[in-house]
Amino acid sequence: MEAFLVSTGIVALAEMGDKTQLLSLVLAARFRKPWPIVLGILVATLANHGLAGAVGHWVTTVIGPDVLRWLLGASFIAMAVWMLIPDKLDDEDGDSAPRFGVFLTTVVAFFLAEMGDKTQIATVMLAAQYQAWFAVVVGTTLGMMLANAPVVWLGEAITRRVPLRLVHLISAGIFAVLGVIALSGWGT
Repeated sequence: MEAFLVSTGIVALAEMGDKTQLLSLVLAARFRKPWPIVLGILVATLANHGLAGAVGHWVTTVIGPDVLRWLLGASFIAMAVWMLIPDKLDDEDGDSAPRFGVFLTTVVAFFLAEMGDKTQIATVMLAAQYQAWFAVVVGTTLGMMLANAPVVWLGEAITRRVPLRLVHLISAGIFAVLGVIALSGWGT
């Protein structure tokens, strides 16, 4: 039970203000369909954190911390630039579904966003510490849901009143700051 509770608490706190919370807001603003987004977040998190225990440790032994820091920094800045490029859907009805559906789009986007994220790394460390894979994965997944599901529900309501372009500009700014922080090595 300790592994589950500690995992839930650590990930819920670590997720506050994280890029995946930002992604949750962007998805809510873009698609305005909270149920498939929340379910997509759940599936992506289960898959990502399930694999984190097996693959995460191997990746950290192959890629050094400096290379990982540069890759993450460049990725954040690339995401900031991408946020500034308007999509076709921005000019159309916000309720129109993406090509592969809101659920699958969320699963893929969230799974990729979690790669190398601090909560994924925390999952690897917690699984190693407690040697309780199932309790850790369920706990870290619950922590992710506690941090991100409310953003989807509240974000969906807020974005009915806030222009999507403003959400994109703010998101781009946050991603750019995260990129600069990662590249500078600040906080490491």
